[in-house]
Amino acid sequence: MAEQHYDLLVIGGGSGGLACSKAAAKLGKKVAVCDFVQPSPLGTTWGLGGTCVNVGCIPKKLMHQAALLGEAMKDAKEYGWDVPQTPTLKWEEMVGAVQMHIKSLNFGYRADLMSHSVKYLNAYATLVDAHTIETVDKKGKRSVLTAERVVLAMGGRPKYPDIPGARELAITSDDLFSMRTSPGKTLVVGASYVALECAGFIHGVGLETKVMMRSIPLRGFDQQMAGQIKTFMEQSGIPFVQGVPTSIEQAGERKRVTWTRTDGTTEAEEFDTVLLAVGRDVCTRGIGLEAAGVEVSPNGKIPVKSEQTNVPNIYAIGDVVDGDKLSPPSNLTELTPVAIQAGKLLAQRLYGGKTLEMDYTNVPTTVYTPLEYGCVGMTEELAESTYGKEAIEVYHSYFKPLEWTIPHKGDNACYAKLICLIPEKERVIGLHICGPNAGEMTQGFAVAMKCGATKADFDNTVGIHPTTVEEFTIMDVTKRSGASAEKTGC
Repeated sequence: MAEQHYDLLVIGGGSGGLACSKAAAKLGKKVAVCDFVQPSPLGTTWGLGGTCVNVGCIPKKLMHQAALLGEAMKDAKEYGWDVPQTPTLKWEEMVGAVQMHIKSLNFGYRADLMSHSVKYLNAYATLVDAHTIETVDKKGKRSVLTAERVVLAMGGRPKYPDIPGARELAITSDDLFSMRTSPGKTLVVGASYVALECAGFIHGVGLETKVMMRSIPLRGFDQQMAGQIKTFMEQSGIPFVQGVPTSIEQAGERKRVTWTRTDGTTEAEEFDTVLLAVGRDVCTRGIGLEAAGVEVSPNGKIPVKSEQTNVPNIYAIGDVVDGDKLSPPSNLTELTPVAIQAGKLLAQRLYGGKTLEMDYTNVPTTVYTPLEYGCVGMTEELAESTYGKEAIEVYHSYFKPLEWTIPHKGDNACYAKLICLIPEKERVIGLHICGPNAGEMTQGFAVAMKCGATKADFDNTVGIHPTTVEEFTIMDVTKRSGASAEKTGC
């Protein structure tokens, strides 16, 4: 086994690991990236780029767009377009187009590493000690690498409930985006954003879909906004059932799912596909963290300070970071742009003489459900528990996008609110919006909030008319007032 030495060795070829490795290489360091995808229980695997590119952000946004296009064709009739028949989607063609784009990204990442002189090893990496890594490739060939510093960026994989048939008969988001045959009638198990996003676009492309969740939707997000999304999905024809699955069995060509409802009763139903989206586990087991002395939390995540673990030369970024141990705590460490930013800044601090650290506050994000949800900053619940109800003012508004008026869609479906901190001149500490293109609207406000924008700053900004985002510049109804937040006029 030949031994090779590097300035930096990154374990994980996802968004964060790639960003960190390239940033370090740009600063003249000798860098290697180890990336190996363990096949899912159904045998699904993929190329370089991590979850986001292969089985996350990219394919889910494209399939969300496919669903929106179907809805737009229905709306087109109301605008005078002659649409001769009900549009139908060819699942195989959609998946083929999505996978072709993903493969182009996989190739691009390989080429990008090569152009930065970063060594890429498609091999499973295990820490032998704090500076030594053993790798095993697909053919069983072993190599030993040493490095001055190591970055842990292994990401995570979907959880499976401990019930009969889960691993053998159900799929997860690891499998969905490369399925060459239509999932047909689908049960989505879970209340995470992954669950609701997948349920939304599966239903949106014309397939019967049901969601089973144990308790509340979108835990960790603002619960009023989560309620808006759930209501919209139900009104769109997606039933929700509260319960916990107890078994999945083969029933001819279908899968028979048995579950226990919250009232203790048992039900069963047959589906073509069962999609499990009940959370994710980080990939920190079986890679030698104990041998290297790296501290790991009971949840499998790694506590860090400025991305540094308890072992001075070992760092962690992305999904594997224990957000609960950050100061202040954050539940957004698993977002792709967070991992990218953390990785770049870490490399610049280690090798570029910079001092800027990752700011895990006021991180914007979007949930790509049929009614999109964009947010940045605190939820209303967190703001109340942090500052007290009397210290915050919540401005809010229901609205209907102009584009929705002719098809007569969604009365009171779209909603926006600003959460302001009264003692600090109503500094905006939370911004939330449910509506079309929510993600595109949220990004700019994240910049404003990082600059300390107040409600007066929003009021003194001229809105663009007619847009939905102008709601934030004309919002004048507070929850405290009890006045109606419904809009009249345009």
